[in-house]
Amino acid sequence: MNSFSEFVPYIPSSQKQELPARANISTSSSPVLTRNVLHTKMEELEEQLLSKILSLEKERSSVTSNNDQQQQEVEKELSVLQSRVSELEQGAPDFNPPDAYKVTIPVRTNYMYARMKKSLPELFAFTVCMWLKSKASSGLGTPFSYSAPGQANEIVLMEWGHNPMELLINDKVAQLPLNLKDGTWHHICIAWTTRDGVWWAYEDGEQRGSSENLAAWHPIKPHGVIILGQEQDMLGGRFDATQAFVGEIAQFNIWDHILTPTEILGLANCTSHLQGNVIQWDDELVEVLGGATKWSFEMCEERMKA
Repeated sequence: MNSFSEFVPYIPSSQKQELPARANISTSSSPVLTRNVLHTKMEELEEQLLSKILSLEKERSSVTSNNDQQQQEVEKELSVLQSRVSELEQGAPDFNPPDAYKVTIPVRTNYMYARMKKSLPELFAFTVCMWLKSKASSGLGTPFSYSAPGQANEIVLMEWGHNPMELLINDKVAQLPLNLKDGTWHHICIAWTTRDGVWWAYEDGEQRGSSENLAAWHPIKPHGVIILGQEQDMLGGRFDATQAFVGEIAQFNIWDHILTPTEILGLANCTSHLQGNVIQWDDELVEVLGGATKWSFEMCEERMKA
C-alpha cells in the first residue's frame, strides 16, 4: 500500500508540513506495542492531520471563486486527509471493558460526530444520561440528537449561541437550567414522560429543574438515528457547524423509563454502574466519523485520582 505522502498531489508552500508515514496498527505483529503506546501514536497522528485539515479549511474559505483550480486542489487535499483520519478510526483497538472509553470531538465542524448503531423503539418515557466536558467558549452546541422518519427534531439536547440549554421533543422546546461550560466533566441526566409532558433535568446528581407540557401525550417515534455531537436537519445528516458540540462525551445511556433521583445520584457519584436498557455505552455500538475519535477512559477512575 502506498504511503500517505504519495496520495497528496499538491500542498502550497505556505502550508507544507511534514506528515507521518502510515501507522502500523497491528498489535499481533508487535507485542511490545502496548495499548497506551498505540493510543499515543495515533493521537499524535490525528493531531497533525486535524491541524492540517483546519489549515486547509482556512485556505478554502479565502480562495476566491475566480481560482477554480486552487479550490479543487484544496478540496482534494481535504478529502484525502479526512479519509486518512477515517482509516485511523477504523484501526482503533477494542476497549476492555467495552464501556471504558470516551468520544472526543476536537473542533467545531459539520462533519465530526459519533453515531449509535442502535435505534430507539417507540417510547412513552425515557431517561438519557451522559458524562460530558465542553471545550466551547460560548454555546455548548448539540451533545446529542435523535432524528426519526418524518421528524428531524424528535429529541434534541442543544445550546446554541447565547441561548440557554434546550430540550426539544417533537419540535417542542423546554429551557433547561444547566451550566456546563466551565471546561470540566459534568454528569447530566434528562428524563421525560409523555404523560402531561413532564421533564426533569439533573446536573452532577442534583435536580436543577422540572416542568410539564413538553410534547404531552406524544410517543417518541421509533427507527430513527442517534447522533452525538451534531444537530440533524434531516434523518442522519445535514449538519450545521454552528450547532456542533466540541469536547468529550462518555457513558451515554438511554432507559425506557424514569430513573429515580437515587439512581441518578449513584451514577453521578460513581456508586452505581447502571447501564441503559435501550441504548448502552458500548464500543461495538458507537462509530466515530469525520475525525472524531475514541480514547481509553474511565470516568470513575479519573475522579478517584483527582
